[in-house]
Amino acid sequence: MEDWIEHFRAATCGMSVSHVWRGYGSALFVEFGSLTVKTRRDGSPGEPQGDIGLMIEWSWRIEDENSIVCGSESDDDLWPAIFARLVGQRVIDLRTFGRLPEILLSLSGGLHVASFMTAGGDPAWALFDRRDQLPVAICCRSGVVVEDG
Repeated sequence: MEDWIEHFRAATCGMSVSHVWRGYGSALFVEFGSLTVKTRRDGSPGEPQGDIGLMIEWSWRIEDENSIVCGSESDDDLWPAIFARLVGQRVIDLRTFGRLPEILLSLSGGLHVASFMTAGGDPAWALFDRRDQLPVAICCRSGVVVEDG
């Protein structure tokens, strides 16, 4: 695929956010489309996965039209209410920005989710397309968007 970001933009535009959850530490997961129930190795229920998923490992923020409403460094007691505001919103745009590609998800309701790595290395985000039998994942490595395989 020539342009992975265009692939994910085309796939997600118009989809709704179906689930938002916190992974290890401050990792943020945003799931789109139909959800599939997952089970952990120990048999306990895991977080459901969408047809398409966005993961930002750390250094992220959620913005409304006028301000940053929370981020990976915010008091995590604020997160559940803000995450709930994302669920049901439609994807307006998904793109990268910056010299080293960060991800920006724009949603209906004037909400935006952005990565912005503040440590050394690469921006720490990934996109997952689980719609086909062979899922595809992309991320940023050495300043380039690549398939993560």
